[in-house]
Amino acid sequence: MKQFFKMVLAVFVGLALLGVVGVLALLAVVGIAAEHAEPELPAGNSVLRIRLQGSLVERSKPTLASLFGNDEDYEYGLDDLLTAVREAETDKNIKGILIEPGAFSGGFASLCELRNAILHFRKSSGKFVYAYSGAYSQGGYYLASAADSVFLNPDGVVDFRGLAYRSSFYKQLLDKVGIQMQVVKVGTFKSFTEQYTNRQMSPASRLQATQLVGDLWATVLRQIADSRHLQVGQLNAAADSFQSFRSPEADVKLHLVDRLVYADEVSALLRRKLALAAGAEVPFSEAADYAQSLSLDDSGSQVAVLYAAGEIDNGNEEGISSKKICAEMDKLRNNDKVKAVVLRINSPGGSAYGSEQMWRSLQLLRQKKPVVVSMGDYAASGGYYMACSANAIVADPVSITGSIGIFGVIPNVQNLAGKVGMDYDVVKTNRNADFPAIFRPMSPDEARLLQLYVNRGYAQFVKRCADGRHRSVAQIEAVAQGHVWSGTTAQRIGLVDELGDLQVAIQRASRLAKLRDFCVASYPAKDDVWSDLFHLPALGVRAFQQASPFYKERMLLLRAQHLDCLQAALPSDISIY
Repeated sequence: MKQFFKMVLAVFVGLALLGVVGVLALLAVVGIAAEHAEPELPAGNSVLRIRLQGSLVERSKPTLASLFGNDEDYEYGLDDLLTAVREAETDKNIKGILIEPGAFSGGFASLCELRNAILHFRKSSGKFVYAYSGAYSQGGYYLASAADSVFLNPDGVVDFRGLAYRSSFYKQLLDKVGIQMQVVKVGTFKSFTEQYTNRQMSPASRLQATQLVGDLWATVLRQIADSRHLQVGQLNAAADSFQSFRSPEADVKLHLVDRLVYADEVSALLRRKLALAAGAEVPFSEAADYAQSLSLDDSGSQVAVLYAAGEIDNGNEEGISSKKICAEMDKLRNNDKVKAVVLRINSPGGSAYGSEQMWRSLQLLRQKKPVVVSMGDYAASGGYYMACSANAIVADPVSITGSIGIFGVIPNVQNLAGKVGMDYDVVKTNRNADFPAIFRPMSPDEARLLQLYVNRGYAQFVKRCADGRHRSVAQIEAVAQGHVWSGTTAQRIGLVDELGDLQVAIQRASRLAKLRDFCVASYPAKDDVWSDLFHLPALGVRAFQQASPFYKERMLLLRAQHLDCLQAALPSDISIY
């Protein structure tokens, strides 16, 4: 008993100390946040620095990790970077741009948009653009090739080897865990379900993957060749020779980079450009901070950019909530200042039901004002479902779109439930009253009914696309079947109207609305860093849960319970690198 009271006392003391530490940590965070609350405008004679480390996303929000300088977890918003580059064109305080791509993740369409903005900056402003890194990834080099001078550390590497399409297959893992994925689908090329049922790509999946990476690589090569004054054949030869393992001097010889220099030598070059004294500190303005310091005028007539990024209704706060997007469309429909809307989609799809609701809201919005879709890295499956009825669709050449197909999935977690100590029992009045039941296999009759349900969903998807694109059902069916397309091919087959970036979509929307003078406003409003503070208790609970036994298995079970059984989606972990 004495030992028991000692343990109880120790627990209370520990909790008290934890509370004190938590308060102190909170105060520290508040102080740091206050320091970062108001980014300063750049001083005269500054260099805009685009430093990519972490991940490139459609829109960023400040996080606690970013405040503490954790670059690995930092999210750079494409919206902020594009704003910074555009505004720097006419900012007399900004004399040039330095691109420093490090270890980051980002889609090629996002990089294409940023690359186009940098090329426009060079052409319209006449200011310099330098790029420097010790290790260029393929995406980093693709971006850097837009610079007028590309520098590499003398001990650095340029990763340039071509594109690969990789998809993971979970059949063996699911078998071991105790989950059987019962799937039905419509679409020869609808490859999502193969992750659960196969151990490798089907011939149809391999064919479309080959076509897709071929299209993307051809576009990337052509753009790099134009910027670097090279031939596509030269670049392919460099990729085939696995340039990453060659000497940095070979990169110079092949004209992939201009010079081999150390970081201090880059600083010296910048000082000469800025006419600074030897040893003077180069004044940098970080692109994200610069964008947030700007006071952009959103008065007068607006072209609204509505951002929809992530999986649709996947239960993750980072994805697309169809309810929220529908509510935002309703607000824009009734906002008299908004004369046109650009729906910016970066989504591999998700819930078919959620996609249908957003399609309906877009229809209502379009009745009052023009709507143009701008496709980011992905606007596929449910992402295309959202887009198909817009007045016009604009895609980047390297956007991934299409995937017009539907699948149904009902997991059978009977074996998993047994492993984690869960039992299941049911009382029902009718034969199918407990359908869908995830704790038992489907009956043949249930499988038949689910197939009919999927067929109906697919027919509706195709009809929506046919009506929206002013084509027959047969014409859409010929390019549907779950087939994934690049933006370039999607335009050729009629799924996309125009190739271009977000700015092209904005200009098209303004023309449809017959606007001469307008401003661009982004929706929905961004969250701020303070929202993270209110989630600290939840983060603590989550950390405790993750430390418990069978956490991963329980999360699989919970996700399976809440997953919409009808999906219009790409594989969630498809990788092109």
